[in-house]
This record gives sequence, C-alpha cells and structure tokens, in this order.
Amino acid sequence: MSPVEIGMMSVGAIVVLVYMGLYIPVALGLVSFCSIWLMSGKSILAFNFLKVAVGDGVTEYTFATIPLFTVMGLLVSKAGLGRDIYDVMNSACRRVMGGIGMATVGANAVFAAITGSSIASASVFTKISVPEMMRLRYNPRFAVGVVAGSSVLGMIIPPSAMLIIYSFVSEQSVGEMFLAGIIPGLILTGAYIVAIFLMARFWPSFIGKDIASDQTVALSWPEILNKSWPVVGLVFVVLGGIYTGWLTPVEAGASGAAIALIIALIRRSITRAEFWETLVETGHITAAILLLIMMASFYSRMLGYAGLPNELDSLLQSMELSFFQIMLIYVLLILVLGTLLDTASIILIVVPLFITLVEGMDLSLVWFGIVTVIGAEIGLLTPPLGISCFVIKGTLDDPRITLKDVFYGAFPFAVIMLMVLILLIKYPGLSTAILN
Repeated sequence: MSPVEIGMMSVGAIVVLVYMGLYIPVALGLVSFCSIWLMSGKSILAFNFLKVAVGDGVTEYTFATIPLFTVMGLLVSKAGLGRDIYDVMNSACRRVMGGIGMATVGANAVFAAITGSSIASASVFTKISVPEMMRLRYNPRFAVGVVAGSSVLGMIIPPSAMLIIYSFVSEQSVGEMFLAGIIPGLILTGAYIVAIFLMARFWPSFIGKDIASDQTVALSWPEILNKSWPVVGLVFVVLGGIYTGWLTPVEAGASGAAIALIIALIRRSITRAEFWETLVETGHITAAILLLIMMASFYSRMLGYAGLPNELDSLLQSMELSFFQIMLIYVLLILVLGTLLDTASIILIVVPLFITLVEGMDLSLVWFGIVTVIGAEIGLLTPPLGISCFVIKGTLDDPRITLKDVFYGAFPFAVIMLMVLILLIKYPGLSTAILN
C-alpha cells in the first residue's frame, strides 16, 4: 500500500477505535506508530517521531495555561460563584416571560468566562436552574434544554480548553484564540436570549403553559454588588489582562487562579482537604490533556509523513470547489463526527487533515479554529453521544425527566448554534474583529 492509502486507513481506524471506547490518546498514538512503521518499514523511525512529539508537547511554555485555568475553574465552583451569577441574572430578568431561561443563558455566559468548561457549566446549572424552573412549573424539556444549550458557551467563550487544544494542534497563539472567541460567544449568547423571547411569544407550549407567577425576589443594589464583584474582578483580570497586553495567557491564568483562591478563602467555602482534592483533580485533568496534545502532535506528523493533507488539498482543488462548498463538506464532516465523538477527538482528527487546505486558501487559522470548535460543540447536544445531555441527566437524577426529554429540549438550541455557525462562515471578520 502507498503512504497515502495507509494514512487514509489510519484516520478511519482512529475513528473506529475511539467509538469502540479506546482512550483517545491511546488510539492516536497506537495508530500513528503502526502507520509510520508500515510506511517506512522501520520501527526506529516511529520511535523517533514519538520522541519528537513528546518533547515538543512537554516543553511548550503556553501549555502552562491548562493547569492554571483548570484550577481557577475548580476554585470558582468551590467558591459558589455559579449560584451568585445565577441569582443576579435571575433578578434582572424576573419580569420577562421566560426570563429565568434568559437568566440561565446569561449566567452560563459569565460562568464560561471564568471556568472554560461546558461540562462544569452543565453540572452546576443543572443543580441550580432546573429545580427552580421545575418549581415555577416550566416545561421540563425547556428547563433542561436551556441548560444544555447554554452550557456549550463554556467551550467558546474564553478561557476555553478546546481553544487551547486547537491552538496547539494548529500552532496558533492561545491569546489570539481567546480573543477571537469573545464576539462569537456573545453572538451565540444573544441568539439564545432572543430565541427564548420568541419562544415565549410564539411557542409558549415549549416554555410552559402553566408557569407560576413571578416568585423571584429582586436583589437590592448592595446584594447585587456583593454577588457581582468577584466575578467582574476575575473577568477583568483574565480577559482584560490578555486584551490589553498587560498579561500573557499564562500570567492571566496564574492571576485568575490566585484571585479565585483568595475569594474561596474569604468566603470560607473550601477546606484544606477540598483544596488538596482540587489540586489532585487539576493534576489529573492536566495530565490527560497533555497526553492528548502529545499524541495529537504524533498523529499530525504521521499524516504529514504520509502526505495525506497535501493529497486532500490537491483533490479538492482539482474538483474546483468554491469556498462555501469546501466549508459545507467540512461542516458536514464535523457534524457527523459530532454524533459519535467528543469535541477534542474531532479537533485532533480533522484539523490536521484540513489545515494545509485552509492555509493554501489564505484563510485565517484563528477563524478556522472558531468554526471548528462551534461545529464540534453542536455534537454535545446531539445523540447518540451528546455529552452535555448525559451530564445533565446524570446530575439531575430525576425520574420525571428522561434522556429523550433532554435531547428534545436541547434540539432547538443545537439549531441556533448551526445558524450562528453559518453566520460566522459567511462573515469571517466577526471572529477576528478584535484582533484587527
């Protein structure tokens, strides 16, 4: 077999192995090692490729952003800031039909700016928002759908673990990826809020026909300030520091983690044992992501050795496809994979294949990263995988709400995500406006 044929088979083998349940880094490393060995006939060459990939991954300075933002997000959860954000947003939207859903979206957006995790957002707001909406007799499907849909903001609004992973795979600046995620994240947040307003007006049965009268207590200004200042301070330090250039992403992560720890200590919301558990969990998450990045680098080098990205580029150019036709193929590919694989797997598998083509078309790799992450994140809301939906069902543990209800409730928000994705493809400048 030719190297290109081996490379094509390796991509299919990785998808099959991951779908069968094999740990993603193991699948990437195993298939990449065997493919290089088959192409060269020399196992020593495969070992050399692996050595270079591991060395590059461990010594990358910007990798320090991962443990720092991870520990910041965990400390923020311990400090109870998710509850505070929700209370403030709920008070602000209390007089609007479906306002509690809008409050959930807004709180998720703010929470995303200080945690960067869709799974964390889904877990936190399932416990906070869903019981409150159920108490007020909202439609259960709407209640879980809002949480599922808005939880994906954690992977788009910086700091985002997926944007960090993409930056390593594509060799882009983590800071630029963070800044590029702000406007698309705000657009998606606004689209969700407008959609909830329209649902309440034209599709009230989905929101809930017998919603109880407003029972949300308005917060006083001192209460709002007391609940808001920690969140505002963190966002100002992290994103403001990166945007102004005062802080690098690594320094912003360190500063945010320190402030989150101080807030947790002031509130006495964390014990020594819990702090140690937080550090251990940070270590586990960091080690898992580091292994992902190293094996993704190994996989990218294998594809380059096989010449598969160049072959794909030549094939699509020979077909004389337009920009939108190429993007249609790409989006359909990641949407299909999104029903089977998680976001990280999709980024690690498809980006190395298409990155040469995107560079050849003189397109922004930063914009391409935003499109990739949003497209892959739609998979968090679609069966059969739908990780966010499974997290919500597992966290809620309410027999009245089935997994089918969660998927049905999340579907309108998946459609909205797709519409926003099309908008970002049509107008690439929306993703890079802050960078210009």
